[in-house]
Amino acid sequence: MDDVIGRWREVNLANWNERVPIHLAGSFYDLPGFRKKRNVLREFEVAEIGEVAGRSLVHLQCHFGQDTLSWAAHGARVSGLDFSGPAVEAARGLAAELGVEAEFVQADAYEAVTAFEGRTFDIVYTGFGALTWLPDLPRWARVVSDLLKPGGFLYLSEFHPFTEILDDETGTTITHDYFDEGAKVWDEPGTYADRGAETRNNVAVFWEHTLGSVVSAIAGAGLRVEFLHEHENTIFPRYHDLEAGTDGLYRRPEGAPRIPMMYSIRASKA
Repeated sequence: MDDVIGRWREVNLANWNERVPIHLAGSFYDLPGFRKKRNVLREFEVAEIGEVAGRSLVHLQCHFGQDTLSWAAHGARVSGLDFSGPAVEAARGLAAELGVEAEFVQADAYEAVTAFEGRTFDIVYTGFGALTWLPDLPRWARVVSDLLKPGGFLYLSEFHPFTEILDDETGTTITHDYFDEGAKVWDEPGTYADRGAETRNNVAVFWEHTLGSVVSAIAGAGLRVEFLHEHENTIFPRYHDLEAGTDGLYRRPEGAPRIPMMYSIRASKA
């Protein structure tokens, strides 16, 4: 176990590299649909981040670039970064196919400043399911700060850590320790985008961060938190009783107790 955790980057890279072609071919990411509408952003993200036309935006941990290219469709000058070579190549290919001007760089999130040769951006964007792959949030936040121009801001939308303490089936029973932020090892075949996919590199190392740890890391890097919004919905049917709304998000049935399932943060650099 300790050996696996010590090789977390190597292990996770093998895991993600194998899953890129599965994600490209599957229905979860719906590439044919994306080619038509060119937007996978949630309405609240677009509203909270505001006008991006003509502004430079860098997307950390961008996978194969759907969210990145969606911001380009809203007028941003976009750059994406991911540690997976196959993901970056797929992102570049998708941008070329769509005729979108976009830059994609292969690098670890912690090495983003070097990867972009010290360039700075108006907006740093990070989307769902990214922070769980990072062991050191203060270091990540310092990278974000170094990537921002004065007056620029971080926008982060993520799954709420509260959901991770509940049982996976009903989401009604506390089964996990909220404050356990140590490394955890996952060893299962398939992927969240296709549970039945045949895969070989099935081990992954991840970390669950409390909301306090995220906010404290951002503030500790000298960024001013403008808002922290907690959302009662999520982007996939996390529990069996969630119902899809007209906005494409999933939420508890009418009258059921609500819980936070996503959150979003905007934090600016002085």
